[in-house]
Amino acid sequence: MREWTTWGPMCAATAAAIATVALSGCATLVRDERLKPGITTGAEVQQYYGPPTRVWPESDGGHTLEYATQPFGRTCYMVRLDAQDRFVSAVDGLSPASRNRIVPGMTPEQVTRVLGQERTRVFFRLSGEDVWDWNIEPEMNGYLLRFNVHFKQGVVVRTSQSVVYPDRRFFWDD
Repeated sequence: MREWTTWGPMCAATAAAIATVALSGCATLVRDERLKPGITTGAEVQQYYGPPTRVWPESDGGHTLEYATQPFGRTCYMVRLDAQDRFVSAVDGLSPASRNRIVPGMTPEQVTRVLGQERTRVFFRLSGEDVWDWNIEPEMNGYLLRFNVHFKQGVVVRTSQSVVYPDRRFFWDD
């Protein structure tokens, strides 16, 4: 006899489908044809995508709207607006190019400005490392991939990636 435990395959598939649909509005933000440089306003961006997770001021008087999808999503759109509150550009802060910008010596604020809000933070007492992670797009379907940033004494010391395999407890028991 099979016994139902926490999440069965159908429930897990349904949850994944709901999450995909819920995040699909943001999934195309970088390529959204409604966003026209120099024309689209910050108010229009927020009308399309809702309030941002955070607003970062820029040195030229503009600002960047952060649209983070952590802890469950795999994107963080950074929408740059100029001093006149007009759309300049949009990038995914969790793209491979953005992740490659994280280098030793960066501060937590510098990392957050590139990658956006992290999924979790864990302090490892023995190593003295504070490790932040983000869900990212895996190279292959079927598993989750996390990008980790390791801080020590307030600066980045290294980055790593970790594969998250499904927990068998969340499926049918034999």
